[in-house]
Amino acid sequence: MKLPRAAALPLSLLLGATLTLTGAATAQAADDRAAAVDYVALGDSYSSGVGAGAYDSASGNCKRTPRAYPALWAAANAPSSFAFTACSGARTNDVTAGQLGPLTAATDLVSITVGGNDAGFADVMTTCVLESESSCVARVNQAKGYVDSTLPGRLDTVYRAIRSKAPAARVVVLGYPRFYRIGGGCIAGLTENERRAINGAADHLNTATAKRAADHGYTFADVVPAFTGHEICSGSAWLHSVNWLNIGESYHPTASGQSGGYLPSFRNAL
Repeated sequence: MKLPRAAALPLSLLLGATLTLTGAATAQAADDRAAAVDYVALGDSYSSGVGAGAYDSASGNCKRTPRAYPALWAAANAPSSFAFTACSGARTNDVTAGQLGPLTAATDLVSITVGGNDAGFADVMTTCVLESESSCVARVNQAKGYVDSTLPGRLDTVYRAIRSKAPAARVVVLGYPRFYRIGGGCIAGLTENERRAINGAADHLNTATAKRAADHGYTFADVVPAFTGHEICSGSAWLHSVNWLNIGESYHPTASGQSGGYLPSFRNAL
């Protein structure tokens, strides 16, 4: 039935107003859900932001920075609470002993990078930079052996502790990038075989971490795709090479690596 023109106009205005209010209410509800998130960021230097600069002096040797992906995500999404306890040099036992305090039954979201220091990341890179190719490859293989034999149990301990304190939280476990672009005659102080071995170790660590995360019902965020084309030797690196003037930042993401590599990888995992 066709309504008279005089009746149709008020009805169309009413419908339009109703749809506008409904759309506004839906958008407001979405904003409220985003704002209601209680977020806790745990982990090691790849989460605290070592290499990105502008460190918060109050964080001391943990070297947390507003340029790290957890702080960038929090700044963009304005969660109702944000606790940033990630710390440079942290191993699995450091996370369980000193970082889990902010977790509660109300925690909605947790992010973490951990395992690289347990596997001897710093010692591997020191050996590869200062010693022979054979010593480098042997040290990489030793680290891979640790990842196979010991790290899974240590990750299990951390993941169980997180679930115990924050039973309803969504947990995103982020991996590590490959350090080097292979090929192209890069002058990085390491041989091609050494660079391949180091990249292979990163893949090995990521595979083990992803498996443990999945077994606990957690989401694994692989950052390798985001860093592809931005490795050391790529010409557009998002990772520091060895820096003798600031050795602690060596082989860590730059500010661009945090914002262009880790942040979107985290965001896409949500």
